[in-house]
Amino acid sequence: MDVVALPLLGVVSRFGYLGVTGIVFIESFGVPAPGETSIIAGSVLAGSGRLNIFVVAVAAFLAAVGGDSIGYAIGRTGGRRLLVRFGRYVGLNERRLTRVEKFMAKRGPIMVVVARFVEGLRQLNGVVAGVTQMPFAKFLVYNAIGAALWVGLWSSAGYFAGNHLDAIEGVIHRYSNVALAVAAVLVAAYIWHHVRRRRAHRAEDLKAESDSPSPAR
Repeated sequence: MDVVALPLLGVVSRFGYLGVTGIVFIESFGVPAPGETSIIAGSVLAGSGRLNIFVVAVAAFLAAVGGDSIGYAIGRTGGRRLLVRFGRYVGLNERRLTRVEKFMAKRGPIMVVVARFVEGLRQLNGVVAGVTQMPFAKFLVYNAIGAALWVGLWSSAGYFAGNHLDAIEGVIHRYSNVALAVAAVLVAAYIWHHVRRRRAHRAEDLKAESDSPSPAR
């Protein structure tokens, strides 16, 4: 088990289900916290008989959905102003944020599910959904799906892996990176296709304007 999981195992061992719930909850509304590893630690303890695996999984699921809902509320009420104000420091301006809003309107539900498995995106999942004005009911459904898959994956890995946890975790992360790379390629291809189509439409408009007869004087 890695150096982060060892102290977390002690925290979860001391506070039990509350430890898992608290760490996953604060991670889910934007605070960098090792929620994933806390689920693994709780599941390892469940495998040794000190906790109940079903209670660990349910607690982590509710914490993930609840934390993301808080993040959604933050993004919905004031997140856009903050992103527009401070986004220039990370290359995000209002025009680019508008593009993100349009992309989320078309592909938002899938991104909510996928983001749960991507470090960095997981912490900002709810905030971004709120900023982009995704309907809360839709966000809640897909966020619950992503949380269930995420919690199910890591709680099962921690419970059944035992001494082979490091190897299993490495394999899962390896394929997660592959999936992320494929997703990045697909997004880049989509943007490239969209830019080409816009340029083609602009060229057609300019040609139509040049071919149209000028008004008589």
